[in-house]
Amino acid sequence: MRAIGRWGLTALAVNTIVGSGIFGLPSLLAGSLGRASVLGMLLGGLASGVILACFAEVASYFTVAGGPYLYAKVAFGRFTGLQAGWMFWLSRLAAPAANANLFVVYLGEFWPHAKDPLPRLIILTVLVWGLAAINLRGVRGGAQVSTVFTVAKLLPLLTVGIAGAWFLLKHGSIADVPALAPGPGAWLQAGLLMIFAYGGYEAALTPASEAKNPRRDAVFALFAAGALSIVIYTLTQWVALGTVHDLAHSARPLADAARIILGSTGARLVAIGALISVSGNLAANMVVVPRITFALAQQRDFPSIFAAVHSRFRTPYFSILVFALLTWGLAISGSFAWNVGLSAFARLFYYVAGCVALPVLRKKMPGGALFRLPGGPWFSMIGVIICGALFTRVDFGGSLILLGTILAATLNWLVVRGNKPTAV
Repeated sequence: MRAIGRWGLTALAVNTIVGSGIFGLPSLLAGSLGRASVLGMLLGGLASGVILACFAEVASYFTVAGGPYLYAKVAFGRFTGLQAGWMFWLSRLAAPAANANLFVVYLGEFWPHAKDPLPRLIILTVLVWGLAAINLRGVRGGAQVSTVFTVAKLLPLLTVGIAGAWFLLKHGSIADVPALAPGPGAWLQAGLLMIFAYGGYEAALTPASEAKNPRRDAVFALFAAGALSIVIYTLTQWVALGTVHDLAHSARPLADAARIILGSTGARLVAIGALISVSGNLAANMVVVPRITFALAQQRDFPSIFAAVHSRFRTPYFSILVFALLTWGLAISGSFAWNVGLSAFARLFYYVAGCVALPVLRKKMPGGALFRLPGGPWFSMIGVIICGALFTRVDFGGSLILLGTILAATLNWLVVRGNKPTAV
C-alpha cells in the first residue's frame, strides 16, 4: 500500500540524517579544525550535497523498493547490486543499534540506574520491539511516528540555535577557541566526519514502493532534508564554538552551550532532545531498513520469506522482525568500537556506485528520470573524487567484517545469479 506522502518521506530523510551525531559532532569538528569548524560544517554539507544531488536524479527513475541496491543493480548488474545491497544493509544495522544504546546513556542523566544491566535490558527491549510493533501494524503508522519524532527533535535544536545566535549577536563570542592551522589530513578527516553527519538520506529512498509518488517526492525530500540539515548543523556549530570553553573536550557540547545560553532548563531541553533524536532515528530506520531485505527478496536475490507481506497489515513482517532482532542483539552486546570505520567504508562504497550510476542510467534508460540534474556528469565525477579522497582516511580496523561482507555478497550472487529478477 502506498501510504508515505511527500512530507512523510521528507521526515524520514531528515530523521535518517539528523540522528544522535549532532549532539557530539561540534566537539569533534572543533578538535580537528578549531575556528575553521563552522566553515568545515558548511563545506561538508555542500560536499555531501553533491552526492545527494546525484541520488536525487537516480532515485527519480524508480518506483519500487531498494534504494542504493536497486540503483547499482540496474546500472551495473546483479553482482555490483548485491555488493551495494550488503554494504547498505551493514551500514544501516550498526548505526541504529549504537543509537539504541546511546538512548540508555542519555536516559542515565535523568535516571542513573538506567545503565544498570537489568533496567538497560528492559529499556532496549521496550524501545526496539515497541517501534517494531508499530511498524508491523502498517507503514503509515511507522511513517507518522517518524514524522512526530522529526518535529519533536528539531524544536530543541532550533531553539538552541536561534537563542544562541541572538546571544552571540548581542554579546559576541565568549569562548576561547585555539587558532589551529589544519592541514590537508585534518580537512579530509573532518570531511569523512561530515559524510557521516550528513549521510543517511539514502535510507529514506528504500521504501519507494510504499510512497505515494516516489519519483517526484524523493527529489523534494532529499533536497529539503539536505538544506535543512546544513542550516541546523552550521548554526549549532557556530553557537557551540562561540559559547563553550574548550569545546573540543566537551562530552555534551550542545547541552553545555544551552546551559550557558538558557540555564539549566536549556541543558535539560537538549538532553530531552537527544533522547528524542535517538528515538526518532531508530524509528525512521525501523521503517526503511527492513525494506532493504524486502527489496532483495522481491528481486529474487534473497530468500523469498524476506518479501513476505502480512495478510492484514500489508507490511514486510519477516524483514521487520529480522531487523528488530539484529538491532536489539547488537544494542544489547554493546561492542560497536568498529562501527565508525565499518560504516565509513560501506557508505562510501555505495555512494560511489550511486554517483557513477547517474551517467550509466542516462544511457540505459533515456528519458526515464523524472528529475534531470543540470550538469549531472560533472556532479557524478566530483562525487566520485570526494569519496575517493575520503577513502584514504577510513580506519580499516574492521577489515575482517568488511571482507566477510564482500564474501557473503559474492556467495549470495553465486547462488542467485541464474534467477530472473522482477521488473523495475
